[in-house]
Amino acid sequence: MSTSCAEAQFLRDVADHEMTVLRDDGVSRHVRFAQPGTGCMHFDLITWPGYLCYTGDMGTYVFQRLTDMFEFFRTDREYKKRNGAKLAVNLSYWGEKLQATDRDGYRKYSAEKFKTNVMDWIEQRGLTGKLGHGLRDELQSEVLDHADDGADAAYRAAMDFVWNGKRVFPDFYEVDSEDYSHRFVWCCYALAWGIEQYDAAKQSVAEAVPA
Repeated sequence: MSTSCAEAQFLRDVADHEMTVLRDDGVSRHVRFAQPGTGCMHFDLITWPGYLCYTGDMGTYVFQRLTDMFEFFRTDREYKKRNGAKLAVNLSYWGEKLQATDRDGYRKYSAEKFKTNVMDWIEQRGLTGKLGHGLRDELQSEVLDHADDGADAAYRAAMDFVWNGKRVFPDFYEVDSEDYSHRFVWCCYALAWGIEQYDAAKQSVAEAVPA
């Protein structure tokens, strides 16, 4: 799923969410986001000095970086929005700050990425022209059809694949076919969106206070 599709799906998921501030004491916070009357897609943002815990219906992740972790997750906001994103997420950088992850982890084997890597490998080795000479059908049945069987089966199929007496993918195990898990991507959008909601509410309160 592209980041734009993931962003659009997330925004649909939280369209009716409301924010409840359970604690707001400096960098120690507990903020809940949920659709009234249901726990579906709810999540909490909990911070204490140096840490942020995202937890809810889509899993649990703990990050560590700055004393105020809300400040950390604001850093990419303006840059990303100048480039057309509604929400500012930085999957690779944020992933580096994880201290604990959901049971799915934050990166996992992707069948789609495996298929893309296979075709990229073929192109990079000048074999694209052979696809019309039987290679395509054998590649499909002996390698690509195994992409959804899990990482071990998919890589084994690639490594065992022989064309014209030669192994086509001799070092394919070195190719990274992992991608960010759906739960982690959803978590990152929740962080960006949730902190924006919190900031907007704080700004509204500040503007309402007489000078």
